[in-house]
Amino acid sequence: IESAHANEVWAAEPETIDAQSEVLALLVEHLPRHFPEIYRSDGAAMRVAGQAVPLDGDAPLKVASRLVQEDLVLMRRGEIGWRLAAASLCFPSGWNLTEKFGRPIHEIHAPVPAFGPHTRNAELIARMFDNLKPETGMLRWNWSIHPAGTLFRPAIPGMLVFGPQTFLRVERQTLRRLPQSGDILFTIRIYAEPIEAIARQANAREIAAGLVGHLQALDASQLDYKGMTGARDEVVRRLEAL
Repeated sequence: IESAHANEVWAAEPETIDAQSEVLALLVEHLPRHFPEIYRSDGAAMRVAGQAVPLDGDAPLKVASRLVQEDLVLMRRGEIGWRLAAASLCFPSGWNLTEKFGRPIHEIHAPVPAFGPHTRNAELIARMFDNLKPETGMLRWNWSIHPAGTLFRPAIPGMLVFGPQTFLRVERQTLRRLPQSGDILFTIRIYAEPIEAIARQANAREIAAGLVGHLQALDASQLDYKGMTGARDEVVRRLEAL
C-alpha cells in the first residue's frame, strides 16, 4: 500500500518531526518489552517476526507505521482547534488523507451526520481532546458494512452494491496524548471479515440480531453517509439468514 499509493497514505507538517520521533521512541521501547516473541531490537533496526525494519532513513512516523498493524495519526492543537498534522494512513475507511490533512476535527467530521462544525458532538470531541492526559489513554470501536474486504478503501461511492459477499469492517481506535510534544496520537487498527464468520461465534445469534437492530435504526442521513441507501434491506436479509 505504501509504495502503490505513496501520495495518498502519507502526509506530515515539517514541524511535527519531534512528535514523530516521540512516537517511534515509544514503540521501540514498548514492543520488544511486551511482545518479545515478535519484536527484537537490533541496533539501528527492529526485527519484526525475524524481518529487519530500519529505524532511520525515513520520516519517524512512517518508520513507526512499519512496526505495527495500526495506522498512525498525529493531532495537534492550534488556533483552529485540533488538526490532522501528520499521518501514515494505509487503510482508510471511506475518507482521503489528502482531503483531510491540515484540517481541524470539526471539518474532518463534517460529512458525519450530527458531527459537523458547531454541533454538540463536535464540541464534545474537542473537549475530550483538550482534557486527555498522557497517563490515561482512550479506546473506542467503530464498525461498518462493506461489499468487499479490501483494507485500502479511501472512498465510498454514493451507494454500495453488494455482490456474493458482505464484510463487517471494524476499527479499533485509541487516543493518547504524547507526554513531550503534547500532540495526540490516534491509532486505527482495521479488521475485515465476511459476515458469515459471525456464525463461528458462540453468541452468533445475538451478534447478528444486534447488527440488524443497528442497521434498522439508521435514519436517511446516516444511511446516505454509510453508502447504504437502498442496500440496507439486502444486508439485513443476509444477517437474518445467520
